[in-house]
Amino acid sequence: MQLFYTPDIDASHPQYFLSEEESKHAIRVLRLEAGDEVQLIDGRGGLYTALIHDAHPKRTILKITSVTTGFEKRNHYLHIAVAPTKNIERLEWFLEKATEIGIDEVSLIVTQRSERKEAKVERLNKIITAAIKQSLKAYHPLLNEPLTLNQLLDKPFDGQKFIAHCEPGEKFALRDEITRQGRYLILIGPEGDFAPAEIDKALHNGFKPVSLGTSRLRTETAALEACFEVNFLNRL
Repeated sequence: MQLFYTPDIDASHPQYFLSEEESKHAIRVLRLEAGDEVQLIDGRGGLYTALIHDAHPKRTILKITSVTTGFEKRNHYLHIAVAPTKNIERLEWFLEKATEIGIDEVSLIVTQRSERKEAKVERLNKIITAAIKQSLKAYHPLLNEPLTLNQLLDKPFDGQKFIAHCEPGEKFALRDEITRQGRYLILIGPEGDFAPAEIDKALHNGFKPVSLGTSRLRTETAALEACFEVNFLNRL
């Protein structure tokens, strides 16, 4: 079954016109024809089944045959704020795998020790879109524009807040602190870790220090480990 990402689809309309790019891919690349069945996801939990009515390479017309709302909606909300890695491919890997596992929101944070202070969100969103199509996810994670750690800390968040760091001091195991079916914001620092002053400010702002195990993990590995733990614990 071929799957397309259609964020502008309206469930109340019986027909949908694929964009020129998606139409070309469907007809010229995939060789789909009139009468073929396809699936669509809107990024908001909607999964649609449709038949190709007019196989036009620039404006393919689809007839919607069924709609499922809240498709595989998860019982929690996960927001990971991570410092972009110097090697952008590592950040891309994290976004792809986290999307496949399950994540709701990602913030790119600039910290005192960040080696990368910019990231092309448009390109990164394309990686997320490809990942939701690959893993049949009906929800498209929100990717925020880069912001400073201080800007993030000043924003309100209704849920549990954690910071994972490698500095000395008391830490708790993330798996022991998670309240299931909740909302979570987890901070993951850059390759050089958060600065002590940044950790202190996060703790002052209600973040709990947590450990992700005994190994010293790369930034993208730590972020993915946190994503995996949260999803695993909420399936128990």
